Amino acid sequence: MFDPNDGFLYVIVAIVIAFVILQSVVFLVKAWKRGIAIGMSRATLKKTVMSSAVFTVAPAVAILLGVIALSKALGFPLPWLRLSVIGALTYETTAAATAAGALGATLSEKITDPEIFAAIAWVMTVGIVPGLILVPLLGKKIEGGLSKLKSRDEKWGDLFMTSLFLGMISAFLGVVFADIRQGLTGWIPVFVMLAAAVLMLICGAARKIFRARWIEDYALPISMLGGMALSIPITNLVQSLV
Repeated sequence: MFDPNDGFLYVIVAIVIAFVILQSVVFLVKAWKRGIAIGMSRATLKKTVMSSAVFTVAPAVAILLGVIALSKALGFPLPWLRLSVIGALTYETTAAATAAGALGATLSEKITDPEIFAAIAWVMTVGIVPGLILVPLLGKKIEGGLSKLKSRDEKWGDLFMTSLFLGMISAFLGVVFADIRQGLTGWIPVFVMLAAAVLMLICGAARKIFRARWIEDYALPISMLGGMALSIPITNLVQSLV
């Protein structure tokens, strides 16, 4: 029987992640040397490194929870790999669930069929590849076009960027509302989404009222982690009413 936690998978994933960490260290060293070369003080560089490290904690916790959530069905190595390199929590979970559903499986149970596991891994991996290709090829042109649009009319430029963002968010709403015809239990994802939205509004209010600029970097992780935590009592409450 196929085991998604096989030791061989751990070795392969560990090698890839070690390479990514090495790459990060190399760029950090180069950035430090470049900062010294252009006259930046060591105190400023240390402060920048420390503040950057602190502000990565909350997003890292959200990613860790994503790895743990996916590990129930896919084992630890694959989610660890996907969410440690170029994956995103919102994409990986959706891609994995969609691929599993198409093959008649579910992420609530451990995937022991190697064909289903391979298909899920391919969907999670190949689906993210277009970004690697399109950004280098089209990123500069798109950025230039947006800059021209903003220079002509800043209001319409901001409106266009907001529309692009809302369009991206709308792509995920289909998953949230997919099961609402199944009754009250089908509304659980909607209730969780609304709970996370309320937490985001609270963060926004705190930013405005208390002028806490630091919360801008933590608002999204707080909403995600809070939504995950609240999904448990919400699910229990809904199931008790059915």
